[in-house]
Amino acid sequence: MSTTGKGVWNKLQSPSTRYSVLTLLGIGFIGGIAFLTGFLGELKATAQESFCISCHEMRENVYLEYKNTPHFSNKSGVRATCADCHLARDLAPKLARKIVAVRELFHKVKGTIDTREKFLDHRLTMATRVWGEMKANDSRECRSCHDAKAMDYAKQSRRAMQQHIRGDREKLTCIDCHKGIAHLLPDMKDIDPSAVIGGHI
Repeated sequence: MSTTGKGVWNKLQSPSTRYSVLTLLGIGFIGGIAFLTGFLGELKATAQESFCISCHEMRENVYLEYKNTPHFSNKSGVRATCADCHLARDLAPKLARKIVAVRELFHKVKGTIDTREKFLDHRLTMATRVWGEMKANDSRECRSCHDAKAMDYAKQSRRAMQQHIRGDREKLTCIDCHKGIAHLLPDMKDIDPSAVIGGHI
């Protein structure tokens, strides 16, 4: 360690001659509370729908599609927002998702999907990535609202009932069958469905 480094380290280890230990602990405690409050506030702010659609790429593409689905408007008046479907409720996976979202900032700056044409060109790649994440976590965000154990098959259409029973039997997860539930599907006319996550469209 250099002489300068040793000097700094020694100062950090030495007790303060100006402030009492209690004062230093108090400053640290208040600083920690201020940091935590700001951090959680920022976490909450960036989970709002207004934040999600603040860029034109989302507002003019997937948001317009989502507005035409039952997740946006339905007879019960319960709305699933962007964060409900794309952000975990528990802190650890929520933080992990926020860290992964750094790549989205990179592509925003790069202009990867800044036009409708570019967005459509990248749509399958983006959709497959999201489907893969949802498959890996057993459709965790879907299950925040939908509980398979609470489903009354008798109140479902015959086709829905058969599909849900089959899904239970084959250990499928929500995203295996509900890929186009809130957004339009990518163009997959030249894609083998079995190559897509889950194989069910």
